[in-house]
Amino acid sequence: MLVLWIRTFQLGVKSLMLHPLRSLLTVLGIFIGVASVIWLLAIGEGISRKAQEQIESLGATNIIIRSIKPPSEQIQSSGLLLQYGITRADYERLVSTIPTITRAVRIRELRQRFSYGGRMVDGRLVGCTPEYKDIVRLEMDRGRFIEDTDLEDLKNYCVLAAGTAERLFPFEDPIGKVIRIEEQYYVVVGVCKPKMPSAGIGGSFAAQDFSSDVYIPITTLWWRIGDVIFTRRAGSLEAEQVELSQITLQVDKTENVISTADVVKATLARYHPTEDYGVTVPLELLEQARITRMMFMIFMGLIAGISLVVGGIGIMNIMLATVTERTREIGIRRALGAKRRDIIRQFLVETVVLSTLGGITGILVGFICPLLSEAIMSAIQILMPRVYDSLPEIVRTMRPVIVPSSVPLAFGIAVAVGVIFGLYPARRAANMDPIEALRHE
Repeated sequence: MLVLWIRTFQLGVKSLMLHPLRSLLTVLGIFIGVASVIWLLAIGEGISRKAQEQIESLGATNIIIRSIKPPSEQIQSSGLLLQYGITRADYERLVSTIPTITRAVRIRELRQRFSYGGRMVDGRLVGCTPEYKDIVRLEMDRGRFIEDTDLEDLKNYCVLAAGTAERLFPFEDPIGKVIRIEEQYYVVVGVCKPKMPSAGIGGSFAAQDFSSDVYIPITTLWWRIGDVIFTRRAGSLEAEQVELSQITLQVDKTENVISTADVVKATLARYHPTEDYGVTVPLELLEQARITRMMFMIFMGLIAGISLVVGGIGIMNIMLATVTERTREIGIRRALGAKRRDIIRQFLVETVVLSTLGGITGILVGFICPLLSEAIMSAIQILMPRVYDSLPEIVRTMRPVIVPSSVPLAFGIAVAVGVIFGLYPARRAANMDPIEALRHE
């Protein structure tokens, strides 16, 4: 039996080699289908992982509350003073009444101008506590971060982001130097390592760029700058009062995050009728991202599967033409004693050879997807720098990830497509009348 299959295989390969170009084009259809399955799923996985990394960086056990400026007609105002956002009273209320909260981090952010020795940088001034470093996952390059004693003593210390330090101190070590923030002076005690920007996640969490930050003790910010910020626009003076820009709550267990978030929302709703805040729950977003990933992968797989079906149609078309061309050969074989199953086996072997060869080459090319993607992005960066800079951050940093299951899946579908679409031509050849086949010219 094995010898019979080997001889059938040899005969099938010989028949295909009689028309190399036609066979090559047929293989090409399967090759494109298999490669597209692997490539599209790899790209989808890469995008999905990048999005999930952004969400996971916020912490699966965290609840993030941010102040949001509502429409002007909804803001509580006292003359020129506009009051909105979460308050220190909200912080105390949440920490004291919700037992599942293990840690709470207060943050106040302002847009300010930083200067040193004639050099100036417009960036974000962040009043924070020592826990902020762990929450945001900052890493120190030199010096240290804000400490508890700095908060207690209202120290005029600051920590610079990598971009701020590079622009203010291109040729000096910033540690121990004094920078100016508006009309006040702060001593640099640390410099952070570069950190990638975070994308906007959820309706209440905007994208954040950490490259131009300066971090100071939040108590120092309250004492030196206060809660009221004056802005001059179109000849008029506008004052805004915001006590806290963000509160990050850490919950004791993952299973308590959703219920704790519901309590937080209910508590804030009682004291903020204008909804001048937003609550972001990374765990909820993570679950949504996983569901979206599954739907996205299925969608991408279906698109790639269409390519395989098209390749299968190509196989059927070629094999039907082959049956017509080899009608006399089929008649001779039947006259010499070949049975119908022998004819079916012969044509099925040929289709399986075509689909297998296309599947193998498609897998080999599919594996170079990450390398090719990186080469394309490097070429765009060199040849078209403006186009590269205009691309979203997730596109520039995303790298395709080969999904292990996509390889056997694509190959299995390719072979199955070859068998299914080759079965009809094979049966048609086997059902020919030997006498009529011998008369065919």
